[in-house]
Parts: sequence; C-alpha cells; structure tokens
Amino acid sequence: MSETDLILARLLRLHPNKLIDLKLDRVERLLEKLGHPEKNLPPVIHVAGTNGKGSTIAHLRAFLEEAGKKVHVYNSPHLVRFNERIRLAGKLVSSETLNHALQTCERVNDAQPITYFEITTVAAFLLFNQIRADYLLLEVGLGGRFDATNVIPDPFGTIITPVSIDHVEFLGADIENIAREKAGIIKSGVPLVVGSQPDEVKAVIEAEATKLGVTALFADQDFMGLGERGRMTYQDENGLLDLPLSALEGEFQIQNAALAIAAVRYFELPVNDHQIEIGLGCVDWPGRLMHLKKGELVEMLAPNQQLWLDGGHNVAGGAVLAHALRLMSQRDRRPLVLVLGAYTNKDMAGYLQKFDPGKTRIFTLPLQGERASWDSFELAELAQKLGFAASPVENVQAAIAASSRINNARLVVCGSLHLAGEVLAQNKTPPD
Repeated sequence: MSETDLILARLLRLHPNKLIDLKLDRVERLLEKLGHPEKNLPPVIHVAGTNGKGSTIAHLRAFLEEAGKKVHVYNSPHLVRFNERIRLAGKLVSSETLNHALQTCERVNDAQPITYFEITTVAAFLLFNQIRADYLLLEVGLGGRFDATNVIPDPFGTIITPVSIDHVEFLGADIENIAREKAGIIKSGVPLVVGSQPDEVKAVIEAEATKLGVTALFADQDFMGLGERGRMTYQDENGLLDLPLSALEGEFQIQNAALAIAAVRYFELPVNDHQIEIGLGCVDWPGRLMHLKKGELVEMLAPNQQLWLDGGHNVAGGAVLAHALRLMSQRDRRPLVLVLGAYTNKDMAGYLQKFDPGKTRIFTLPLQGERASWDSFELAELAQKLGFAASPVENVQAAIAASSRINNARLVVCGSLHLAGEVLAQNKTPPD
C-alpha cells in the first residue's frame, strides 16, 4: 500500500460507530480547530444534483482554463487514485502535498469521530486555502443540505444538476425530499442555475429559492441546449450560440454543457464565446461513456471489437446510457454486450429495464472492496428474468474472453464508478 492509502485507512477507522448521520457539526469542529480555511477560498461554484455533476464541472473547468484562469476542483469519488478528487490550480494534487494535508487533519482531529468524506473534505479545504487560484469548483458528495462541502458561507454561484432517485438509504425514496436536500446548497443573494428537472423537483427547488429571495435560471425555461446535424445550439435571453459538440461522448452531454454555459453567462464569469467553443473541444472527464482505444484490456479484444466504460450507477444513469447507445448504434450498428457490476443498494432491475433484452447480451461480475456487491449469479438471474441472455463471470477479462466470438461487438463495462476505476487501473490508463 502507498503512504496515502495507509493514511486513508487510518482515517476510515475514525468513522462514527453508526450509519452516516448527515450533519455538519463534526466538519465545523475540525474547521474551527484549523482556523477556518473554508472562509478564505477563491470564489466557489458549488454543484449539487444526482447525475451530471462531474461532467458539468468538467465543462466549466475547460471554459475557465481556456480563458486563462487557474481552477481548483473537488470531485468524488475517485476512479483509481484518491489524488483525482483534488485538483490544485489545474493539476492533480501530488501525493506528498496530499499526505501532508491529511496528516495535519488527522493530528488536529485528535481521534475524534468523523467520517472519511468529512475529514478528507476538510483536508481539501486546507489545500484550496494554501494555494492560489481564481475559482474553486466544488462538488457535493451526498445530498446537499448536510453535506460536508456545505460549509461555504458565501459561494460565488450554485448549480443543481438533474435530480433523481439515488442514495435512498440516506436521502429517502421520495423525490421531493431528495430535491429539498439538494436545494440545501442555495444561499441568499447567490445566483442559482438549475438543470432539467421533473416538474415536482423543479417546484421544490423554486420554492426553496423563493424563500431565500433567489431568482433561479432553469433549463428548458430560461435556457436550452439542442443537438442538430453534428452541432450544438445554445439559447438564452442573451441570444443563440452555434457550437461544436462536447468532446465528451453522448447526447446527454449537450445538457451538461448547456448547464455550464448558462452558469458562465448568469454568474458573469470572465469567459467569452470563443473560449466556450474551444473548451468544448478539449473537455475531459474519465469514466463517463468513455471509449477505451488503447491499453492492456483493449489488447485482449477480438478484431473489430470496441471497449467502452460508463460509471452511471442509478436508474437515471441507466436511461441515459441506454439512450446514448441506441443513438450510437444508429450511426454504427454493432452487437451490444454489457459487462455489469453494481452495489446491492442500487436498483438494477430499474437500470436494466432501460435496455432492449432482444439486442443486449449481459455478463455480470462481482465488485471488489468493502461495500456489499451484487452477487454475480443473482444479478445474472435478475437479468434473465427481465428477458436478457445473461451469464456470471469472475472479472472483466473473463467477460472479454467470453465475448470473443461476438463479431464487431461493442462491450460496455457499466453499473458502477468503482468498477470503472477497476477497469482503468487494469487497462493501465488511469486519469491524469
């Protein structure tokens, strides 16, 4: 194990002896002992939501960096290395710098109960406080109202990406209550941009914003992004932009890009239309409908096969992936093979129902690690009951081998960000 992994293992043992109780007192206690680094940060853009948070932040980072700005980023979870969660002025944090911040927080915390996400978020704030940047793009970990990131007293702007059912063990299965928790990041006097939402979610967010005197900008009402003839059109009250598609694969990225563009305009960020156009062409966000074109796993494929990777892990993520693959098949028809793994708290029946059983072959596998994974045999049985041809395998390599006779197959590893990280590590193509 690396030194970082050893430190993180110690921090994990500080977890309170009960399920995560969402509150902020542990974070606030440690931040106070550290001199409140969260009160001396670059302008913060705080992003909550269920799906699209990371992609929206990736687009914002691309636009701001094309405009010559230095940008801190906080994302979670990581795919291969913890360092991926913290980007300092454009570069992933070095292990030496990260370890020093983690050890400082560990020492100051003095063995008090605190969750892994809470103490590592505090370490991130410590680093963002120490290194100069022009902006900080801050992603919520879970929910919003009581998330460890929600201690920023006066963010520059807030964004809520599409909200759907997820993390029901913490947030509940009622989408209105989930939306209310996400809306907990809204602050009085801080501009808010909101992605496409079901009507009931939009109503909750609008009500919460109104209570705080915030006028929100809503997708499909105040701005929109559309794809047409291989281009993207963005429109709001300031006019229309004709733009290239995002470098990120999938039609759904048009909505994430539009949300980021709306934030640029509504927050009056120092980014012009040409910089948005260039940024769309260089945006990068690993593990989201990602075509793996080289690496050790790719070399195992039969001739003319493709290997794709997607970390979407809830029902909404399954719907987005299935739609993207249908559009991809219209352009380049290939047999579809899903290599599927998931945690037991995910609704995999709902996820799989977004795909066509007659056109999809499935191989199921277990996930490695401490969290409870779907048993590969039980997941294959579930898929079979839904009409899919499905078989359990031990790992991704076994799925690739079992697919070798499916000519021109498009293999898509999906169902879990953890699995996406495993694949990137095994393929020897970690994010940078």
